[in-house]
Amino acid sequence: MYVQLSPHSPVVSIGDENAGCAPASLEYWSSAMPRRRFKQTSPLDQRLTEQAQRLRKEAQGTPPGIERERLIRRARQAETASHMQEWLTSPGLKPPG
Repeated sequence: MYVQLSPHSPVVSIGDENAGCAPASLEYWSSAMPRRRFKQTSPLDQRLTEQAQRLRKEAQGTPPGIERERLIRRARQAETASHMQEWLTSPGLKPPG
């Protein structure tokens, strides 16, 4: 059985102990919590490349195991994202249509 209390309250069911934990809508948070914005000082592909290098260096100093594999995987993901960013911002890329 579902009961709606008001237009701004979440839909709850009987026995739902988490019913009051989440806001009813995103509108509620948009005015209460302003977004923090940051001005990036370097291009995304450069930051991704630097992150990949930092992660690989950190992985070299980590003993073999799950943590080292996780660092290497994150480094590969950052490198792939960097290559994708370079490709997406390249002048030869044409929009579909």
